[in-house]
Amino acid sequence: MVEWGYQVQFGLALAAGLFCISLGLINRPPSWWSVGSVALIEGLLLVQLVASIALVALGNQAKGDTVEFFGYIITALIVPPAAVGWAIVDRGRWSTVVLGVSGLTIAVMLARMWQIWTGIRFGTS
Repeated sequence: MVEWGYQVQFGLALAAGLFCISLGLINRPPSWWSVGSVALIEGLLLVQLVASIALVALGNQAKGDTVEFFGYIITALIVPPAAVGWAIVDRGRWSTVVLGVSGLTIAVMLARMWQIWTGIRFGTS
């Protein structure tokens, strides 16, 4: 997992999550902006998957469990399409909030993937 890639993804997932939650709380239905921000997160996750496969193929491994790392990234790839599916079915404000929650969920999952890849534990001494 490339550090700058992680930082960009984490920042964008956090920003997209807060953006969508804000739109939902001001009673905005899903739009191209909210769905597009979640689609951007999905695209970056796909790039991360390809880069991670390449890194492992070149001999790099996670300091933690590499299988667990790929389990997280594959699970993370499922979250945005599920949220977008919800937004397509339910065009209310709460589906925009769900899009935002999916962005925040991805941010948390990225932080966990970074922990697994680097072996660094947040909040421990």
